[in-house]
Amino acid sequence: MSRGRQPVEPRVRFWSKVDKSGECWDWRGYVRAGNGYGQFGISQSKTVYAHRFAYEDRVGQIPEGFQVDHTCHNRTCVNPAHLRAVTHKQNTENLSGARADNKQGLRGVGLNRRNGKYRVKVTHNGSHYHGGQFTTLEEAAEAARQLRLSLFTHNDADRRTA
Repeated sequence: MSRGRQPVEPRVRFWSKVDKSGECWDWRGYVRAGNGYGQFGISQSKTVYAHRFAYEDRVGQIPEGFQVDHTCHNRTCVNPAHLRAVTHKQNTENLSGARADNKQGLRGVGLNRRNGKYRVKVTHNGSHYHGGQFTTLEEAAEAARQLRLSLFTHNDADRRTA
């Protein structure tokens, strides 16, 4: 009979690594540098994403083919109230901000170098939708937001500013 320590149940270990002091419950365990998501070792041979573990522990099983979306856009948040099971399409619609290669810093807005106007283009379900060209960045940003509102069902940030 071993006199060593009793193994701690994964749920207990998991929640001991969560800072619940704010609205977002921040994961204080290992965070993968490549993508910024928390990871949790359930056993020596199995590691899972922290937000997925939190969702399944507090909400329930993630349906087959679904992802867990952070409605708060904080990749280290494991607050079940900020997590929802969504399709890939819905998760993509709820992205925060522009792509890393976007020089304007606004989602769906680019610069037409030929005429100096800001152009609006939104991709949805693999199709590109053009929203026009505008002389000011502000006009283009609002046109892109309106176009996303007409196409997307899970773009919370756009709906909050409506």
